[in-house]
Amino acid sequence: MPLNVVIAGSSGFLGSHLVDALRGRGHTVTALTRRPAKGPSESTWDPYAGAVDRGLVQSADVVVNLAGAPTAGNPHSKTWARELRESRVTTTRLLAEVIAEAERPPAYLAGNGISYYGDHGDALLTESADSRGHALLTDVTREWQAAADAAVDAGARVCVLRTAPVMDAAAPPLKQLRLVFKLGLGAKLGDGSQHMAMISLRDWVDATVHLAEHESASGPFNLCCVTTPTNAEFTKALAAGVKRPAVAFVPAPLLRTAAGAMGPELLGSLNVTPRALLDSGYTFHDPDVEAVVRSGLS
Repeated sequence: MPLNVVIAGSSGFLGSHLVDALRGRGHTVTALTRRPAKGPSESTWDPYAGAVDRGLVQSADVVVNLAGAPTAGNPHSKTWARELRESRVTTTRLLAEVIAEAERPPAYLAGNGISYYGDHGDALLTESADSRGHALLTDVTREWQAAADAAVDAGARVCVLRTAPVMDAAAPPLKQLRLVFKLGLGAKLGDGSQHMAMISLRDWVDATVHLAEHESASGPFNLCCVTTPTNAEFTKALAAGVKRPAVAFVPAPLLRTAAGAMGPELLGSLNVTPRALLDSGYTFHDPDVEAVVRSGLS
């Protein structure tokens, strides 16, 4: 059955691919945009002013929020950190509150990040695992998830998309890493033993469409490949993919200094698994690091 989908963040890398996939399956998609709308498939909104077409949102079957400032930025900048947080929390909260006001609340697919869990070492993390520590992105994802509570409390079907880094040669981080590794400069981060969550672009898109279409799906979902590799395993797979050696390592103290607030994202360990997604019936195209890297480089 065709769905009426409203999406914020449609101009981003993930959003643009998701829109194409939804329309390719016969769904109607209306994009919320900060600039003047160019036609009936767009609607202007200003989340910081609380301005959005409430009727449009409330009449949707599914609302998707992928809006947010880029994660790539100056990790030593307080302005960057503030915009990272505010852009996600403000947009998520506004849409949640509008959804909550609806007589029949639409489903809400609320973007989020896999950093929610914080460093858990080698422990296998399903969606029921706790959130620990106070790394920047861990704190942001907690507040980001809480911003959707109004929709949850109103009885809407809410899926929290705890997204791992999406590996595709057209976007960070693989876009930069591919170049570095092709130059023969690939290296493990620290000792490489930390688990490094990831997902292929096609699995992220198809899994998100799957959640939009499955009315029984709700709660948090780890959007990551089935078996999370260590950084050393990813380094080996990417080096093999670009046919270059990668035998060096970047010392952990140097990374902590250079990466600033993003240091925990590079050295922390997230051995996550997409238990809820698998239980919902989704079948992965790229379940492990070799498949994810192969798909990303292709």
